[in-house]
Amino acid sequence: MTTTTTTSATKSNDPNYIPRGPVETTLTFYVPPADGSTPYNYVETPPPGHPQRNYQEGPQKVQLTDIRGSEATYTLDKDAVAVLHNTPTATTYHTFDTDDEVKKVYYPEVTKLLLDNVPGAHKVILFDHTIRRENPAAPRQPVNRAHVDQTPKAAAERVRLHVTDPAEAEELLKGRYRIINVWKPLTGPVQSSPLAFASAASVNPEDLVPVEHRYPHRTGETMGVKFNPGQKWMYLSGVEEHERLLLKCSDTKDGVGKWVPHTAFTDERSPEGARPRESIEVRALVFG
Repeated sequence: MTTTTTTSATKSNDPNYIPRGPVETTLTFYVPPADGSTPYNYVETPPPGHPQRNYQEGPQKVQLTDIRGSEATYTLDKDAVAVLHNTPTATTYHTFDTDDEVKKVYYPEVTKLLLDNVPGAHKVILFDHTIRRENPAAPRQPVNRAHVDQTPKAAAERVRLHVTDPAEAEELLKGRYRIINVWKPLTGPVQSSPLAFASAASVNPEDLVPVEHRYPHRTGETMGVKFNPGQKWMYLSGVEEHERLLLKCSDTKDGVGKWVPHTAFTDERSPEGARPRESIEVRALVFG
């Protein structure tokens, strides 16, 4: 077994410094409701008398491996994560100012990227996106909680929700389909609040717990992640604007990595004056 040496979490005085290498950090994991009830989280304001979520969270010290330089060894089928470099784009920073421009300019690029880079893919449906900014005033900020975006039940519901022809939806449900989150920084390289992820090959089924994700008009499911010291957590240092992380959230094929737990984390090595992280994630149904 190879021993990983933890990089000292020392801040640099250089605002352009990019933290790299292995590091120890604190990640937040799922802790079940004390009363044994079904865990839930309200996406928006909860009804009167209900908490935002009814489960707890607990911090754990975790060693992170920097996969920069070895990212080609990580695959969607084995690890449920993949890295793409030098992706062509017509987007600019201002493309992401409005949802309409994101859908007009960026969505077609994501569709092509998935068809070109996901083996077997023959049909792609993009069903939502989220822009996150490390800013207290931003409507959506980086999520500092280990999670998986979908459960198998929620993935099947997504097919029925977003495939407009019910007969086609039922036919597609008979084949292989995946949900893939395409993650990109709006500015790079990332210095602050980078994304950590755990190889699917190191995650046990019992580590993942379905959590009701309650919207105003429907209820989906995400998965909370319980800490397990056998999980292999990693990150890609200094992610650039031309790079994409493919994070698989669900897969119906047996014998492959089905999902990748992920979370933002605080890197104590981030320099004073570091550029706050801004990123977009687009979630897609990928058939085939």
